[in-house]
Amino acid sequence: MTTDSVLPEVLAANTAYAKGFGEKGKLPLPPARRFAILTCMDARLDPAKYAGLSEGDAHVIRNAGGRASDDAIRSLVISYKLLGTREFFVVHHTDCGMALFTDEIMRDLLSRSLETATVDASGWHDVGSGPGSTAGTYVNWLTFKDLAHSVIEDVQRIRAHPLVPAAIPVYGYIYDVHTGRLLEVPEATAIGRTS
Repeated sequence: MTTDSVLPEVLAANTAYAKGFGEKGKLPLPPARRFAILTCMDARLDPAKYAGLSEGDAHVIRNAGGRASDDAIRSLVISYKLLGTREFFVVHHTDCGMALFTDEIMRDLLSRSLETATVDASGWHDVGSGPGSTAGTYVNWLTFKDLAHSVIEDVQRIRAHPLVPAAIPVYGYIYDVHTGRLLEVPEATAIGRTS
Protein backbone atom coordinates (compact mmCIF):
# COMPACT_ATOMS: atom_id res chain seq x y z
CA MET A 1 0.00 0.00 0.00
CA THR A 2 1.11 3.52 -0.72
CA THR A 3 2.06 5.86 2.10
CA ASP A 4 1.04 8.98 0.18
CA SER A 5 -1.96 10.50 1.87
CA VAL A 6 -4.45 13.06 0.65
CA LEU A 7 -5.04 14.14 4.26
CA PRO A 8 -3.03 17.41 3.99
CA GLU A 9 -4.91 18.34 0.78
CA VAL A 10 -8.29 17.62 2.35
CA LEU A 11 -7.50 19.64 5.49
CA ALA A 12 -6.18 22.58 3.42
CA ALA A 13 -9.32 22.51 1.27
CA ASN A 14 -11.47 22.43 4.40
CA THR A 15 -9.64 25.43 5.88
CA ALA A 16 -10.29 27.42 2.70
CA TYR A 17 -13.94 26.30 2.60
CA ALA A 18 -14.55 27.19 6.27
CA LYS A 19 -13.21 30.72 5.74
CA GLY A 20 -16.12 31.47 3.40
CA PHE A 21 -18.75 29.43 5.24
CA GLY A 22 -20.72 32.48 6.35
CA GLU A 23 -24.50 32.04 6.54
CA LYS A 24 -24.41 28.32 5.73
CA GLY A 25 -24.14 27.68 9.46
CA LYS A 26 -27.74 28.87 9.75
CA LEU A 27 -29.24 26.38 7.29
CA PRO A 28 -32.19 24.48 8.81
CA LEU A 29 -31.99 20.73 9.41
CA PRO A 30 -34.81 19.71 7.00
CA PRO A 31 -33.89 19.84 3.30
CA ALA A 32 -35.31 22.98 1.72
CA ARG A 33 -36.49 21.30 -1.50
CA ARG A 34 -37.98 18.35 0.39
CA PHE A 35 -36.65 15.44 -1.63
CA ALA A 36 -34.03 12.71 -1.33
CA ILE A 37 -31.76 11.08 -3.88
CA LEU A 38 -30.44 7.53 -3.56
CA THR A 39 -27.44 7.21 -5.85
CA CYS A 40 -24.09 5.53 -6.34
CA MET A 41 -20.86 6.46 -4.58
CA ASP A 42 -19.05 6.61 -7.96
CA ALA A 43 -16.77 9.67 -7.96
CA ARG A 44 -17.95 10.68 -11.45
CA LEU A 45 -21.43 11.48 -10.12
CA ASP A 46 -22.02 14.88 -8.56
CA PRO A 47 -25.66 14.98 -7.48
CA ALA A 48 -25.36 18.66 -6.58
CA LYS A 49 -24.53 19.42 -10.20
CA TYR A 50 -26.75 16.93 -12.04
CA ALA A 51 -29.78 17.81 -9.88
CA GLY A 52 -29.09 21.53 -9.41
CA LEU A 53 -28.59 21.38 -5.66
CA SER A 54 -27.15 23.84 -3.21
CA GLU A 55 -26.21 23.01 0.36
CA GLY A 56 -29.33 22.43 2.39
CA ASP A 57 -31.54 21.54 -0.61
CA ALA A 58 -31.92 17.74 -0.47
CA HIS A 59 -30.77 14.56 1.20
CA VAL A 60 -28.29 12.55 -0.85
CA ILE A 61 -27.83 8.92 0.18
CA ARG A 62 -24.92 7.16 -1.49
CA ASN A 63 -23.66 3.60 -1.55
CA ALA A 64 -22.02 1.23 -4.02
CA GLY A 65 -24.48 0.99 -6.91
CA GLY A 66 -27.05 3.33 -5.37
CA ARG A 67 -28.91 0.25 -4.19
CA ALA A 68 -31.99 0.19 -1.96
CA SER A 69 -30.21 -1.68 0.80
CA ASP A 70 -31.67 -1.90 4.30
CA ASP A 71 -29.46 1.00 5.37
CA ALA A 72 -30.47 3.15 2.38
CA ILE A 73 -34.14 2.56 3.19
CA ARG A 74 -33.42 3.40 6.84
CA SER A 75 -32.07 6.76 5.67
CA LEU A 76 -35.03 7.39 3.36
CA VAL A 77 -37.48 6.64 6.17
CA ILE A 78 -35.69 9.07 8.50
CA SER A 79 -35.65 11.60 5.67
CA TYR A 80 -39.42 11.66 5.27
CA LYS A 81 -40.58 10.76 8.79
CA LEU A 82 -38.45 13.20 10.74
CA LEU A 83 -37.30 15.73 8.15
CA GLY A 84 -40.27 16.09 5.81
CA THR A 85 -39.05 14.94 2.41
CA ARG A 86 -41.90 14.22 0.01
CA GLU A 87 -40.25 12.67 -3.06
CA PHE A 88 -37.53 10.07 -3.64
CA PHE A 89 -35.23 9.65 -6.65
CA VAL A 90 -33.31 6.43 -7.35
CA VAL A 91 -30.43 7.26 -9.69
CA HIS A 92 -28.10 4.53 -10.97
CA HIS A 93 -25.58 5.22 -13.74
CA THR A 94 -23.99 3.88 -16.90
CA ASP A 95 -20.61 2.18 -16.70
CA CYS A 96 -21.21 1.19 -13.08
CA GLY A 97 -18.56 -0.96 -11.44
CA MET A 98 -21.23 -3.01 -9.66
CA ALA A 99 -21.99 -4.70 -12.99
CA LEU A 100 -18.36 -5.80 -13.39
CA PHE A 101 -18.38 -8.54 -10.76
CA THR A 102 -20.69 -10.93 -8.96
CA ASP A 103 -21.19 -11.70 -5.29
CA GLU A 104 -19.25 -14.93 -5.85
CA ILE A 105 -16.26 -13.11 -7.40
CA MET A 106 -16.13 -10.64 -4.53
CA ARG A 107 -16.37 -13.39 -1.93
CA ASP A 108 -13.60 -15.37 -3.64
CA LEU A 109 -11.28 -12.36 -3.89
CA LEU A 110 -11.78 -11.47 -0.22
CA SER A 111 -11.20 -15.08 0.86
CA ARG A 112 -7.73 -14.93 -0.73
CA SER A 113 -6.52 -11.53 0.56
CA LEU A 114 -7.77 -8.15 1.73
CA GLU A 115 -5.48 -6.22 -0.64
CA THR A 116 -6.80 -4.38 -3.71
CA ALA A 117 -7.49 -6.71 -6.65
CA THR A 118 -6.76 -5.98 -10.32
CA VAL A 119 -8.88 -6.53 -13.41
CA ASP A 120 -8.02 -7.13 -17.05
CA ALA A 121 -9.70 -8.65 -20.10
CA SER A 122 -9.65 -12.09 -18.48
CA GLY A 123 -11.33 -10.95 -15.26
CA TRP A 124 -10.49 -10.08 -11.67
CA HIS A 125 -7.23 -11.22 -10.07
CA ASP A 126 -6.15 -11.20 -6.47
CA VAL A 127 -2.55 -10.01 -6.31
CA GLY A 128 -2.37 -9.97 -2.51
CA SER A 129 -0.47 -12.46 -0.44
CA GLY A 130 -3.17 -13.06 2.14
CA PRO A 131 -4.53 -13.72 4.56
CA GLY A 132 -8.06 -13.20 3.38
CA SER A 133 -11.34 -13.61 5.19
CA THR A 134 -14.51 -15.63 4.66
CA ALA A 135 -16.59 -12.85 6.26
CA GLY A 136 -17.51 -11.67 2.75
CA THR A 137 -19.61 -14.80 2.41
CA TYR A 138 -22.22 -13.23 4.67
CA VAL A 139 -22.52 -9.94 2.74
CA ASN A 140 -25.05 -9.38 -0.02
CA TRP A 141 -22.94 -7.23 -2.37
CA LEU A 142 -26.03 -6.22 -4.42
CA THR A 143 -24.32 -6.62 -7.78
CA PHE A 144 -26.32 -6.56 -11.02
CA LYS A 145 -26.03 -7.27 -14.73
CA ASP A 146 -28.97 -5.26 -16.14
CA LEU A 147 -28.80 -1.56 -15.32
CA ALA A 148 -32.42 -0.61 -16.02
CA HIS A 149 -33.63 -3.70 -14.16
CA SER A 150 -31.55 -2.72 -11.11
CA VAL A 151 -33.33 0.65 -11.02
CA ILE A 152 -36.69 -1.09 -11.34
CA GLU A 153 -35.80 -3.51 -8.52
CA ASP A 154 -34.75 -0.72 -6.19
CA VAL A 155 -37.80 1.45 -6.87
CA GLN A 156 -39.98 -1.61 -6.38
CA ARG A 157 -38.25 -2.45 -3.09
CA ILE A 158 -38.72 1.09 -1.78
CA ARG A 159 -42.35 1.27 -2.97
CA ALA A 160 -43.20 -2.07 -1.35
CA HIS A 161 -41.46 -1.34 1.94
CA PRO A 162 -43.96 -1.21 4.83
CA LEU A 163 -42.31 1.92 6.28
CA VAL A 164 -42.56 3.98 3.07
CA PRO A 165 -45.94 5.69 2.63
CA ALA A 166 -47.77 5.20 -0.66
CA ALA A 167 -48.09 9.01 -0.91
CA ILE A 168 -44.35 9.45 -1.60
CA PRO A 169 -43.50 9.15 -5.30
CA VAL A 170 -40.32 7.20 -6.13
CA TYR A 171 -38.73 8.07 -9.48
CA GLY A 172 -36.26 5.85 -11.34
CA TYR A 173 -33.41 7.29 -13.43
CA ILE A 174 -30.08 6.40 -14.98
CA TYR A 175 -27.34 9.02 -15.06
CA ASP A 176 -25.29 8.80 -18.26
CA VAL A 177 -21.63 9.31 -17.30
CA HIS A 178 -20.79 10.22 -20.90
CA THR A 179 -23.39 12.98 -21.38
CA GLY A 180 -24.36 14.08 -17.85
CA ARG A 181 -28.04 13.48 -18.63
CA LEU A 182 -30.63 11.84 -16.40
CA LEU A 183 -32.56 9.23 -18.36
CA GLU A 184 -35.88 8.07 -16.96
CA VAL A 185 -36.58 4.36 -16.53
CA PRO A 186 -40.32 4.60 -17.25
CA GLU A 187 -41.21 1.20 -15.78
CA ALA A 188 -39.49 2.16 -12.51
CA THR A 189 -41.25 5.49 -12.30
CA ALA A 190 -44.59 3.80 -13.06
CA ILE A 191 -43.98 1.40 -10.16
CA GLY A 192 -43.04 4.32 -7.92
CA ARG A 193 -46.17 6.38 -8.58
CA THR A 194 -48.31 7.35 -5.65
CA SER A 195 -51.54 5.51 -5.02
